[in-house]
Amino acid sequence: MGFRVKLIVSALALGMAAASVGGAQAQSITQALTIAYDHAPDLQAALLEAKAAAENVALANSGNRPTIGASVGGTYAWSAGQASQANPNGNYVGASSYTAGLSYNQTIFDNHKTEAQVEAARAGAEAAEHGIRNTEQNVLLSVVQAYMSVLSGRQLVALRQENTSFFQAQLQSAQDRLDVGEGTRIDVAQAQARLAQGDASYRAALSSLEISQATFQRYVGAQPQGLNASHNYGRLIPGNLQAAIAEAEAGHPAILAAKAAIRAAQAGSDAADAAFGPNASVSGQVGTGFSSAGAGQGISGQFGFQITVPIYAGGAIGAGVRKANIELIKSEVTAMSSYDQIREAVISAWAGMQSADAQISAANAAVSAGTTVLDGVIQERDLGTRTTLDVLNSQAELTTAREALINASTNKVVATFSLLAAMGHLTARDLGLAVEVKSAVRYNQAVEDVWQELRTVAE
Repeated sequence: MGFRVKLIVSALALGMAAASVGGAQAQSITQALTIAYDHAPDLQAALLEAKAAAENVALANSGNRPTIGASVGGTYAWSAGQASQANPNGNYVGASSYTAGLSYNQTIFDNHKTEAQVEAARAGAEAAEHGIRNTEQNVLLSVVQAYMSVLSGRQLVALRQENTSFFQAQLQSAQDRLDVGEGTRIDVAQAQARLAQGDASYRAALSSLEISQATFQRYVGAQPQGLNASHNYGRLIPGNLQAAIAEAEAGHPAILAAKAAIRAAQAGSDAADAAFGPNASVSGQVGTGFSSAGAGQGISGQFGFQITVPIYAGGAIGAGVRKANIELIKSEVTAMSSYDQIREAVISAWAGMQSADAQISAANAAVSAGTTVLDGVIQERDLGTRTTLDVLNSQAELTTAREALINASTNKVVATFSLLAAMGHLTARDLGLAVEVKSAVRYNQAVEDVWQELRTVAE
C-alpha cells in the first residue's frame, strides 16, 4: 500500500475517531443548544430578574390607589388608694375600654408623578425583557464555543496521536537501518527527539480537551457525545456586511434595551419635575368603642382633604431634577456606545468569517501539497537521497497544516455564530429550537393591573 493511500486511510480514521470519542450517539449543535437553553442557570436568573422588574410596574401603580387599613385597640386603667367621691375608701378600681376602626387614604393628584413612575417602571421591565434575549445570546454563543472547542480538541488529540505513531515508526525504521549499517546514530537521535516532542504535544492536547469537556458539561449539563459541526444556520446571514449592520441596529437586544433605558430615564426626569407641583389627597376614618362598664361610644367618623404645595425643601427638589436630567443624558450616551459596540462586533465577526474561509482554502492546499511532499520525501529517503531529518520535517509541516485546517474550520463555525449574535439573531426563536422561549411578558401583563394583595400571581 502506497504512503498516499495510507495517509488517506489514516485521515478517515482520524475523522471517525474524532466523531466517536465520548460515545456513539450523535449530538448536533442544535441538540446541544436545545439542551443548554433549558439547563442554563444564567438564563433562568435573567428571567427571574425580568419578573422582578415587572413588579416595579405594580408598585408604581399603587401610588394613585387607595390604602385601607383596620385597627383594633384596647386599654386597661386602674387605681388604688385614691379616694374620690365615687370611691371614698380608695379601693382598687379597674376598667377596660376597646376601640375598632377603619381608615382610608388616597392621593388624588400628584402633578402626574405617579404616571411618570409607572412609565419608568414599564420601560425598565421592557429593558429587562431585552436583557433575557441578550443573556440568551451570550449563553448560546458560549455553548457553540464550548462545542467547537471539544470537537476541535478531539480532532487534535486524534491527529497528534497519529503523529506520535508516525514518529514511533520512523524511530523504529531509523534503528533498523542503523542495525544493518545503513543509518546513523544521528538519525535515531533526531527521531527520538521528534517522538518526545510529539508525545508532549499529544498530552497537552489531552489536557486541553479535558478542560473543554468540563466547560461543555457546565453549559449543557451532560458529557459531549459524537459531535458534528454541520449546521444550516448560515441561512440567517445576509449577503453583505451593510445588511448585517442594519439588522443588528434594528433588532439587537442590547440596542433595544438601551432605547428602553432612555425612555425610563425620560420618565424619571418627568417624575422629578413633578415634585415642584401640588399634591392633593383625601382621607377618612370610621370607628367605634366600648368599655367594660358597658358604655358604648357609638360610631364616629371623619373625612378630610389636604392640598400641599412645595415652597422650599432645602434644595432637594432641584437637585433631584438635575440628577434625573444627567441620568437622561447618560442613557443617551450609553445608547450611542451600544450602537458602536454592536457595529464593531458585526464587522469583527464578518471579517472573522472571511478570514476563516481564506484560512480553510490555504490549509486545504497546504495539506494536499504536504501529503505529496511527505510521500515523495519518504521514497527519496528509501533511495538514499534524503535523510530521516527530511522525513521528520515534512511530517511536522504536514501536521502543522492539518492542525491549521482544524483551527480554521473551528474558527469559521464560531465566527458564523458570533455574527448571528452580533446581529441579534442567536436566539431560540430565530434558530428554531424546540424549546419554550423564556419570557416575562405574560407575567408582566398579569401583574400590571393587579389591585389585590396577592402573594402569587398565575401567568
